[in-house]
Amino acid sequence: MAASSTRSATRLAEDSSDSPAWLELSVSADVEAVEAVSEILGRFAPGGTTVEPAFELVEEGLGARLDASRPSIVRAYVPASDPAAAEQAAIDASEALGHLQVFGLRPIGDLATRLVQERDWAEAWKEHFAVLRVGRRLVVRPTWLEANAGRDDVVIDLDPGMAFGTGLHPTTRLCLAATEAVADRGVMAGARVLDVGCGSGILAIVAAKLGAARVLGVDIDPIAIEATLANAATNGLEATVRARAGSLPSGAAPHDVVLANLIASVLVALAPQLRDELRAGGVLVASGIFADREDEVRAAFASAGLRVDARTVDGDWVGLEAVRTA
Repeated sequence: MAASSTRSATRLAEDSSDSPAWLELSVSADVEAVEAVSEILGRFAPGGTTVEPAFELVEEGLGARLDASRPSIVRAYVPASDPAAAEQAAIDASEALGHLQVFGLRPIGDLATRLVQERDWAEAWKEHFAVLRVGRRLVVRPTWLEANAGRDDVVIDLDPGMAFGTGLHPTTRLCLAATEAVADRGVMAGARVLDVGCGSGILAIVAAKLGAARVLGVDIDPIAIEATLANAATNGLEATVRARAGSLPSGAAPHDVVLANLIASVLVALAPQLRDELRAGGVLVASGIFADREDEVRAAFASAGLRVDARTVDGDWVGLEAVRTA
């Protein structure tokens, strides 16, 4: 597998204006390979990766229908201020992606590159998003689009920018639907909530809109913290949703609900800390679990004193709801 157009990307970087630029790395990947591809591209991208599942626009462009039979697009962005370093990152990423074929994963496309000027970023990424309905009444609306929302719908206005968490990925949808289910049982009313790896802030905002009294988001990526705070302000939730850079322990008192849309290996590693963030009887909503890693995550939760009470599935992804035992 060879990176396409790395020389042209470098030339564009050299010819660009004074506006900061990013080299976009993108790979088409079957759902089975998305997690592995994301991990590889994330090695080279300080802002992490985004995953764009295949979808078609419906309702005159105001909604989206996902197509699980088609590959997703994994994207990452490398600073292009040093053209030689950006080109080398693309070459190294392409080589690492080539090694994945040894594991017999389903199809992975060639690495493609594209230069994006930061001044044009606000427009460049908008084409990849649409209004999305999740669960019974959650509507995720990019702020530049209109939404046909019903009287009982809960609308989340979102500018995802370069932070992960648009609602389109199955792991995010699983967390959104599970958060709604928790709220339907009355657990969210007046709750203290922790969102671990808050990304764009979508889960934190949903928790607040479903009745949480205080929500704290933590993420190791400062871009995610900026996005969470900005999106909270857009939704009028500055007083309810806070965010700060870091991971666990959060340093806060035990929470009623913890939201953790991570990946299986991180959930396994953090299981004891996730338990410690919960009060006795508190609820953990976890996602980012590929089906073949579910047993491993369940075992780690059980060892940590987290009892799995519910399971949801979206394609090859699994979401778990667990309770901290006394």
